[in-house]
This record gives sequence, C-alpha cells and structure tokens, in this order.
Amino acid sequence: MSRIFCSPRAGIAAAVLGLLIMGFGICRGEMTVVLEKAVNICMECVGIG
Repeated sequence: MSRIFCSPRAGIAAAVLGLLIMGFGICRGEMTVVLEKAVNICMECVGIG
C-alpha cells in the first residue's frame, strides 16, 4: 500500500470525514429510518413481525 494510506493523518482524516457524514445523516432524519428498519428486521428474525 502507499505511504499515504498508512499515515496517522489519513486515519484521523477518515474519522473526521465519517463523523461529518454521520452528522449530515442525523440532520436529515435518517437515524429514525435506520432504527425503524433495524426493529423490523429484528422482529422478523424473532418471528413476531
């Protein structure tokens, strides 16, 4: 692999980018959609839904 991907700065930059993208999704209300889908999948696996 390239030295760029192995540097500590790349890891920090990736973490910051991930947090920004997560924050954007939360602001759009995607968190509730993901939670609803997770609950539905769990209910189907248990056999209740």
